[in-house]
Amino acid sequence: MQLYEELQRRGLIAQTTDEEHIREMINEGKATFYIGFDCTADSLTAGHFMALTLMKRLQMGGNRPIALIGGGTTMIGDPSGRTDMRKMLTKEDIDHNAECFKRQMERFIEFGEGKAMMVNNADWLLNLNYVDLLREVGACFSVNNMLRAECYKQRMEKGLSFLEFNYMIMQSYDFYYMFQKYGCNMQFGGDDQWSNMLGGTELIRRKLGKDAHALTITLLTDSNGKKMGKTAGNAVWLDAEKTSPYEFFQYWRNVGDADVIKCLKMLTFIPIEEIEEMERTMEGAELNKAKERLAVELTAMVHGEEEAQKALEAARALFTAGNSSVNMPTTALTAAEISDSKMQVADLLVRAELAPSKSEAKRLIKAGSVSVNEAKVTDINACVSESDFTNGELILKKGKKGFHKFTLFTL
Repeated sequence: MQLYEELQRRGLIAQTTDEEHIREMINEGKATFYIGFDCTADSLTAGHFMALTLMKRLQMGGNRPIALIGGGTTMIGDPSGRTDMRKMLTKEDIDHNAECFKRQMERFIEFGEGKAMMVNNADWLLNLNYVDLLREVGACFSVNNMLRAECYKQRMEKGLSFLEFNYMIMQSYDFYYMFQKYGCNMQFGGDDQWSNMLGGTELIRRKLGKDAHALTITLLTDSNGKKMGKTAGNAVWLDAEKTSPYEFFQYWRNVGDADVIKCLKMLTFIPIEEIEEMERTMEGAELNKAKERLAVELTAMVHGEEEAQKALEAARALFTAGNSSVNMPTTALTAAEISDSKMQVADLLVRAELAPSKSEAKRLIKAGSVSVNEAKVTDINACVSESDFTNGELILKKGKKGFHKFTLFTL
């Protein structure tokens, strides 16, 4: 089975501009393609997994990836999938975030001479002369067509700033620039990016002629990972300081039953034939084995095999009486914080990121989903004290699979 056919079989492809040409280039290892990453935070999230693993798959097939860091486009902000304007970041914040992205991408993609490239669109976008851009690029865009694009239509009622309106032009210019400078002949992105990406394809054809083969593919997800990589209202980060290896493991271990096979196909490098066999026989205990396999595979990719095995052992230990809570996500509390029973269980749920807000935490308690040291909590205003800590530890549990350890720190 050839590479493009495998991408289809794994359910990765949503839309293409010229499927036969794309198929040929990918299968023959002739694609130089880019995927863009705007630097809106100082870590990538689990929602970026599809893009990262796709780049790795294509590179293994002889194609050349370009990881485009959006140092320039982040200063504008992509309106796609947004109901309001993004927070404006400083150039210093964006530069810092870009450096963090680079370090994380290097775990997935092999960079170097003749291999993958990493470029930053700040290098060309920030030097553009506005009038020159209007004459060279703006003349190629129809405002009527732009306003029909989904990324703009959904924002028209609540308000679309002129700043954001320029995002499509900036993204299109990226492809046009890299097509000429780096021989980038293909772009990939989330399915919500289709309109923006078509803008780049059309700009190349209008400026360089119909024979300029600029190809576009979108994936069966949105560009910001809204269909994966979110839990309890919080992002699942690739940075271990933001999301511990254990928490990362638990997120994937707890994916919905209907999503486990889809995630195995799209995100892991397990042979597709093996996954399809799992799909045919998966029920009961086999379903849990599949979720465990998914969690181990993805945790190992991000945090290494050793951390993945530690997380697996810790997760299993939680369901075995008498085992310790080693490797469980942990937060230290001071005696002052819980003196006079000032710390509510609802506060602990928010501190542990097991609930996105105190009101949601109280809802979970009221629903009977929360326990402290295996004792169910029923009072929404319940508090903890030093007496609740055994050997300096308190275990908070949400549902069947959400755990967090609090330790008592004394000065």
